[in-house]
Amino acid sequence: MKIEGMKFRNRRIEWSVAVRAFAAGLVFAIVMSLCGFNLNYKSIRENVLRLHILANSDSIEDQVLKLKVRDAVLEASPEIFEGVLTEDEAVKAAKEKIELIKLTAEKVILDEGYYYPVTVEIGQTYFDKRVYDDFTLPAGNYEAVRILIGNGQGKNWWCVMFPSVCVPAASKREDVSSVLTNKQNDMIKNPSKYKARFKVVEFFDYLQNKIAKISKKF
Repeated sequence: MKIEGMKFRNRRIEWSVAVRAFAAGLVFAIVMSLCGFNLNYKSIRENVLRLHILANSDSIEDQVLKLKVRDAVLEASPEIFEGVLTEDEAVKAAKEKIELIKLTAEKVILDEGYYYPVTVEIGQTYFDKRVYDDFTLPAGNYEAVRILIGNGQGKNWWCVMFPSVCVPAASKREDVSSVLTNKQNDMIKNPSKYKARFKVVEFFDYLQNKIAKISKKF
């Protein structure tokens, strides 16, 4: 009986070890998969420059004005980003031409009979997930050109400034895929395939952003 009992306990131990090894292997595989996914996720964000415009208020007039500012700034984009090939170069060009961006917005506002001040900032901004016609950009922190009109209390508008995805109808539209790898393009053009992984990394990114905001208050 004792021998049979020892054999049974040994089998239980072996089974327990096997289950733990399998669980550890599964966790390791998931972590490694998420690590690779997270690198591509970050790379997507690091290869585009976004444009973010906040209207003075939600009045119809202010919202229309916001869109006119948008059109003028996008029309100036070829001059701002002439010869630019990467997101780093785009950020540098935007910073060098920040006065041009500001003057472009101010001219539209004055021409329309308003006297709102304009503030232009270039830096990290958190964006929610955005679905475009043929691709989806995940939520997270992106480098962005932010234009605040007046009080900046109205509904905002955003798009991809580099590559020139959002441009006036008469201009040539670029494809965001030109700055991404095949894997990254698959992620933004077929997001349903990566839904669970997107949710995980977006949650931690959102949490990190919230903690950073709270920390600034103290």
